[in-house]
Amino acid sequence: MIQVDLTNVTKFLPGHYEDELIPRLRQAHEQLQKGSGVGGEFTGWERLTRDYDREEYRRIKEAARRIRENSQALVVIGIGGSYLGARGVIECLRSPNYNLRRKDTPNIYFVGNGLSSDALEEVMELVQDVDFSVNVISKSGTTTEPAVAFRFFRAMLENKYGEEEAARRIYATTDAKKGALKALADEKGYETFVVPDDIGGRYSVLTAVGLLPIAVAGIDMDALMFGAGEMMERCSVADLNANPAWQYAAARHAMYKAGKKIEILACFEPSFRFMAEWWKQLYGESEGKEGKGLFPVSVEFTADLHSMGQYIQQGERTFFETVVRFGPSHHLNLVPYDQQNGDGLNFIAGKSMDFIRQQAMDGTLLAHVEGGVPNVVMYTGPNHEITLGGLIYFFEYSCGLSGYLLNVNPFDQPGVEAYKKNMFALLGKPGYEELGRELHQRLGR
Repeated sequence: MIQVDLTNVTKFLPGHYEDELIPRLRQAHEQLQKGSGVGGEFTGWERLTRDYDREEYRRIKEAARRIRENSQALVVIGIGGSYLGARGVIECLRSPNYNLRRKDTPNIYFVGNGLSSDALEEVMELVQDVDFSVNVISKSGTTTEPAVAFRFFRAMLENKYGEEEAARRIYATTDAKKGALKALADEKGYETFVVPDDIGGRYSVLTAVGLLPIAVAGIDMDALMFGAGEMMERCSVADLNANPAWQYAAARHAMYKAGKKIEILACFEPSFRFMAEWWKQLYGESEGKEGKGLFPVSVEFTADLHSMGQYIQQGERTFFETVVRFGPSHHLNLVPYDQQNGDGLNFIAGKSMDFIRQQAMDGTLLAHVEGGVPNVVMYTGPNHEITLGGLIYFFEYSCGLSGYLLNVNPFDQPGVEAYKKNMFALLGKPGYEELGRELHQRLGR
């Protein structure tokens, strides 16, 4: 169960800041619950754990079983919300070294999230001599990065297995009725799963977008959804004292109004790195518009205390921290006693790594507060499916509340089209010729 500890925040905020925000929180909460706010047509994630398609959910499990049986690798092709959530969950629950570990599940490679030829070639080399399948994820099928990558891996599969067998190894997660990828899937006979119309990409990790790769990794989908469902019930309560999402959204909004412009998400588990990347997209894309919004960044403690620690401790005071604290680790690991004691660490011999981490966390947060850095602390259970499912839903619901508190639409992303328009023009896409000439001229070409 997630508990939000605001002890190290309240001293930096005006007294009774919550009382001033409760009427606005109540309004934002009602808009999320009813889908009546701006962008409300994209709030299907809010009730997803109750209303999801049971038949598709069954097919996801069956497809994952087939992939585990006939493939040594799964190539997941997608960008942004089409891969960050799945990768975050897999690395958090299985390991950042998942592909290197001994296991009875396939390696999973994520491509189509950039335009590096070398990175693409590396994955092609890694899978060329093994049996593999592909999960291509795109609402339209025309997003440049995944569409280009899919051309390469589709050709690899067809050359390796022939068109008919290749089609059985391609799983398309796309629009239910329209789009280039849906049309190709229907033509070739790929099994398809749905990117829901009422759920945007960054909120889609608990749909087929994230669940198929997650299930291939052997992660318990039922437990993940159960944890999210439990959190959905907690977040449905219109009470600041009972709803952790209200508490988090209120604190971060008050921090923003008090002049903090950056939120640093920190965790003392390296496996959390890509969950933090997912969180950055969720909040950055939802809030960063109309000249508003906290800038979301992340750090990995204690590693980044040896690189960013100096700035966090004594740099410009424009940020606050949100710290995710998981419960006990899966492994005890007591520090060995060393007869020579050359490193001077025998004073912690016999202590567990968890105990040492706990003291490091407490010492770090105390030091940062003394240095003028407020921090919100999220206490969670152990790092397992139920905990992570709850954390995903918690962050999503808090994000929706936060967007409405800022008076922005937390479910659109109009700004991301700017780079695409310029890229298409520079590449010579039909219809962009005039802009292309202008941009080439500006670039001195």
